[in-house]
Amino acid sequence: MQTTLSAFKADIGSVGGHVKPSDRVLNTVQEHIHQHHHGLLIDYHISFTGDDIAILTTHNRGVKDEQVHRLAWEAFKAGTDAAKDQGLYGAGQDLLKDSFSGNIRGLGPAVTEMDIEERTNEPFLFFTADKTDPGAYNLPLYLGFSDPMYCPGLMLSPKMFHGFRYRIMDVSHTDSDKIIELDAPEQLYDIAALLRDPERFVVESIINRKTGDQAAAVSTTRLHNIAGKYVGKDDPIMLVRVQGAFPATGEVLSPFQIGPYVAGFMRGSHNGPLMPITLNSKVSYFDGPPMVSCAAYCVHEGRLTKPVDVFDHPFWEEVRKQVANKAMEIRRQGFYGNAMLPYSELEYGGIVERLEDLESRFQYRS
Repeated sequence: MQTTLSAFKADIGSVGGHVKPSDRVLNTVQEHIHQHHHGLLIDYHISFTGDDIAILTTHNRGVKDEQVHRLAWEAFKAGTDAAKDQGLYGAGQDLLKDSFSGNIRGLGPAVTEMDIEERTNEPFLFFTADKTDPGAYNLPLYLGFSDPMYCPGLMLSPKMFHGFRYRIMDVSHTDSDKIIELDAPEQLYDIAALLRDPERFVVESIINRKTGDQAAAVSTTRLHNIAGKYVGKDDPIMLVRVQGAFPATGEVLSPFQIGPYVAGFMRGSHNGPLMPITLNSKVSYFDGPPMVSCAAYCVHEGRLTKPVDVFDHPFWEEVRKQVANKAMEIRRQGFYGNAMLPYSELEYGGIVERLEDLESRFQYRS
């Protein structure tokens, strides 16, 4: 059976600053989808990560379907109205446009989709991150799909012997989507050369080279440049198919124990370690730390199982302790050096204006 997985996520207002959506806002989004999904969706699930609400859907209308995208957009709009009525912080902040124009992509919310031919058993993972950007997935995807130290299936599974094809986007190119396709393992060094710079080169999708089936899809867009100015972190989502011709669930999860330093954290303007968190967790320390949750599903004839929280395990408690220590350690540097993002990536304009003023006051000395 041909099934489309479509996922959307947005910050449309939260309690106490960047903490979590209110129950009323969550229920409003849930109720809107419930009332209007008939004839469009086969199934759906609503969740939140930090101050972002995620809508995961299944249907058979294909990617970029206008009606499915409109449903998600209008659900976020309804939630925004509820947030404004409650006086929540940042109500509607991820809705960069006033009206829907046929596709959510480029309007502010994160979106990622995959058309799949359902296998007899079809497991997949749905990652949702907050206080970071799509480049946060670069290292886990590099290790989980091309490094046998983390993914022994590359050596053990004949269905993965041919490796995977990476589609990587240059998000600094604003005129159009600028994409390159590179194959692992033959072009592994080229892939590494790009993915080392997660603020510019970001994995968009991954394909199994033997079967041609899509393995992963990331909500990679030019959003942080597409508005004509820097508009902040994109709080990415990701769909990853697992088992069989794809890495096992544990192989995909394995790299997340590193807690790599990524962009985001307070005011979207710092570097911090990516913490694997449990589902429906709130934001806390220094408006962070950068966080990622993961729900495991199986889908059959478009129907979703109840999600399993794969980071809700004693092992990940120990990882969270180590990541917390990494977060505190880099915060001891305050604003200095690589604790804060470079000039080109700062989300808040105040320091940019300050630096421009200082530039005009420099004097040349021979």
